[in-house]
Amino acid sequence: MQLAQSAADLRAAQRLRYEVFVRELGAQADGTDHSDGLERDRFDTVADHLIARPAGSDDVVGVYRLLRREGAAEVGGFYSEGEYDLAPLLSGGKRLLELGRSCLHPDHRGGTALHHLWAALVAYTRAHEIEVLFGTASFRGTDPATIAAPLSLLQYRHLAPEPLRPRALATGFQRMDLIADAQLDRRAAMVEMPSLIKSYLRLGGYVGEGAFVDHRFNTTDVCLVLETASVDPARLRRLTQRQT
Repeated sequence: MQLAQSAADLRAAQRLRYEVFVRELGAQADGTDHSDGLERDRFDTVADHLIARPAGSDDVVGVYRLLRREGAAEVGGFYSEGEYDLAPLLSGGKRLLELGRSCLHPDHRGGTALHHLWAALVAYTRAHEIEVLFGTASFRGTDPATIAAPLSLLQYRHLAPEPLRPRALATGFQRMDLIADAQLDRRAAMVEMPSLIKSYLRLGGYVGEGAFVDHRFNTTDVCLVLETASVDPARLRRLTQRQT
């Protein structure tokens, strides 16, 4: 587990992103290089890239893009600002870290790769004294009706407090209260929740107001927010040390 140290490391990360976001999910994002099979954008040059490699291999099987406020300032803002109004976070004066482009190779999902990525992310967060983690996480597809239950659960049980609550931009805004609270099967809704979002929720994370329908990436996104000071240490240990 390491940060990308070279242009070759970054290209390997971008190649995995292409396989997952473009080939698998059907994304049509700006900056995609189809000829070389790379998914990239202007934020890559000012971010750190956490990469996972199997022991004894040069293959990159997991990626996390880490963008701090200093890097975002160089390119005019955070990636998430294309989908969410981040004013509550930006005005708070806290040290921010945007997490993005998280993906795993299909052969390494459900194994230890994600837990190793989280362990490295925790170390990075501590080294840079990060106070708030945030970023968009995705449901596959752009039809909110198919994910009405998990979206509703997020609205009723995990909405961020106002001082930390980004709001989806009008260009893609989707209400999340699609099923009445009294009619919602919370257990079933959690089963439908993507594993990455579950991980944040279990650590005490929140979501912003509204989902964002991203037709370029063929996803419906929510904005996750997590204060590092509020993370339960026991839950964090279970997340980063799990080996099965």
